[in-house]
Amino acid sequence: METGINRGPERAYLVAVESAHEDTMWSVEDSLNELEALAQTAGAMAVGRMLQRLPHPDGATYVGKGRAQELVEIVKRLDIELVIFDDELSPNQQRTLEKLLDVRIVDRTALILDIFALHAHTREGQLQVELAQMEYRLPRLSNQNVEFTRQAGGSRGGTGVGGAIGVRGPGETKLEIDRRRIRSRISDLKEEIEEVRKQRTIHRRQRSGQVLPVIAVVGYTNAGKSTLFNTLTSAGVIAENQLFATLDPVTRHIVLPSNQEILLTDTVGFIQKLPTHLVAAFRATLEEVVDADVLLEVVDIHHENAIEQSDTVNEILGDLKAQDKPRVTALNKIDLLDSSDEIDTSLYPNAVPVSALQKIGLDALQEKIAEVLAQNMETVQLLLPYQKGELVELFHRRGSIDLEEHQENGVRINGRLPRSLRGLYTAYIQPAR
Repeated sequence: METGINRGPERAYLVAVESAHEDTMWSVEDSLNELEALAQTAGAMAVGRMLQRLPHPDGATYVGKGRAQELVEIVKRLDIELVIFDDELSPNQQRTLEKLLDVRIVDRTALILDIFALHAHTREGQLQVELAQMEYRLPRLSNQNVEFTRQAGGSRGGTGVGGAIGVRGPGETKLEIDRRRIRSRISDLKEEIEEVRKQRTIHRRQRSGQVLPVIAVVGYTNAGKSTLFNTLTSAGVIAENQLFATLDPVTRHIVLPSNQEILLTDTVGFIQKLPTHLVAAFRATLEEVVDADVLLEVVDIHHENAIEQSDTVNEILGDLKAQDKPRVTALNKIDLLDSSDEIDTSLYPNAVPVSALQKIGLDALQEKIAEVLAQNMETVQLLLPYQKGELVELFHRRGSIDLEEHQENGVRINGRLPRSLRGLYTAYIQPAR
């Protein structure tokens, strides 16, 4: 008997419902195309798709009774191994479809969680993914195949009162045990992640002690965030042409052409219909975005859904209460555009066309970052005593100097300083002249 045979990718069939009430810029066809890319990233091969237009998804079968029966025949005819749905199914929908189709049922949320599990390499990432998976699975535990783990014991042992001590009564069902175990595991994971969150907060405070501005790289998954991050920092972060190639945030120190030092942080990519379980579980990671001084959004300008992807990023930033942060937009992958294509930079804040892969436009991008940082600075004239050399050095690192003179009683500096640091220099501010 042969073992270890590689059967190749699993054969998957994709299913989506287009609802009239949905308020989204995404077409259902585009969403299905993205679902196919997600399936491929997870190791499946889509061999067909079904699109059903309904006022709203059917409460039992998602696509309606008639199309569900049609799906049964398709699954048999095409030898489908799993059916992937483009929305998060309710527990009732999932149970109904599993009984009807007799193959594995995966919804969009489970698929994304599976990809995250594949790509979570650090302890922090693994904890966050496991928490999201547990919270997703808990309401989906079914009463199928319920077993009794403790059975009533009869009258063995001569007790005469219904069985031996410890095994009397109806027992606890496997379902109840599974639920209890998952709830316990969720509680443990939340405690561990809270410790991770505390450590991350300490690290952010240490970075704040360095008083360097933090620029968080955000964007839709596969927009080229990690490639741009690697090009700017030589960090060696995994950058592959697949969705969610990297999950764990990485921070590196770089110096802009203006000689200003900054910290650049790469973050997890966003996607439409991002599971709420995932947003909640990755709270510790996403706080890197919330605490940043400036956001560097990376947009794949070559993608046909570039505007929709950026709109999705804005929605998620809104959920994180970070949509109003100063922003620079890197319109990435211009090397893939035709020479006749025009780039409309007016659609994006502080936009700079770049190619992270070909290293095009990176100086202009860094200059734009420095410019946006400068917009959050105020002009000051200082006279710093010579014994306050650390403040002079700090101004060189965080500020922009127009004039520096060594005078008899100290160093005179005219320039611009981040408003957040004004308190350190208040005692040395001189009247304008």
